[in-house]
Amino acid sequence: MNILALDTAGKSAGVAILADDHLLYEAYLEAGMTHSETIMPMVDTAFKMTGLKPKDIGLYAVTAGPGSFTGLRIGLAAAKGMALPYATPCAGVSTLEALAAQHAGQGTVIAALDARRNQVYWAAFDLESHTRLTPDDAASVDSLAAFVENCKKPLFFVGNGATLCYNKYGQLPGIVAVAPTVGCARGAAVGMIAARMHANGESVAPSALLPDYHRLSQAERERAAKLAAQENNAEVK
Repeated sequence: MNILALDTAGKSAGVAILADDHLLYEAYLEAGMTHSETIMPMVDTAFKMTGLKPKDIGLYAVTAGPGSFTGLRIGLAAAKGMALPYATPCAGVSTLEALAAQHAGQGTVIAALDARRNQVYWAAFDLESHTRLTPDDAASVDSLAAFVENCKKPLFFVGNGATLCYNKYGQLPGIVAVAPTVGCARGAAVGMIAARMHANGESVAPSALLPDYHRLSQAERERAAKLAAQENNAEVK
C-alpha cells in the first residue's frame, strides 16, 4: 500500500511517500513561507519523483495535533482534498508520537512542543517498545515533575519544547542531554504510525479527519475569560 504523509504542525512542512514500510521519498522545508504556499508544491514534487498519482495512494497520513492551529488545518485540508475524490482512508497522527518515533534506545523519551506561557504539549513514550506511557497533554512545565522524577531512566526530551524541559529538569539524576535533532515530525514517521493505525482499524473516511488541538485557541480563551469576568461582576452587583 502506498502512503502519502504530511506534517504541517510546526514551522517546517514535511512530505513523505512510503510503499508499506519502505520509504520512497521524503522532504521537509522551513523557508519562512506559509504552509499554504509550500505543502501542495511539495506534494506535487513527491508525486513527480516517485511516478505516482493520487489514485495510487491507499492511505493519507497527516499530523492532527498538537501544534499550530493554522498549520494543522492546512495539512488536514490538503489531505482531505486529495483523499475525497477516491474515498481514500486517512489517519490523523499525533505530532508528539511522530516526534518520539524518530528515536530509539533504552529508557524514556518525552516529546515536548512549546505551547507558550511556560507550557508544553507533551507525551512520554518507552524507547524500546515504542509504546505510549502518557496521553498527549497541554500543561505547565512544572506539572511534569511527578512523571519525570518517577519514570524509567534514562530520560531525554525532544521537540521545540525540549529546552524548556531541560532548563527545569536537566540536572536531575537520569536525565540525558542529547545532540540537537530535526525538531519537526518527519513525514516518514507520520506515515509509519498511520500504517499501524490503519492495520488496527483506526483510519477514517476523509470527512471524519479532524484536528486535535488539546486546548482552546487564544481567541476562545480570551472570550471565556471575558465571560467569566462578566459573570463575576454580575454576582457582585
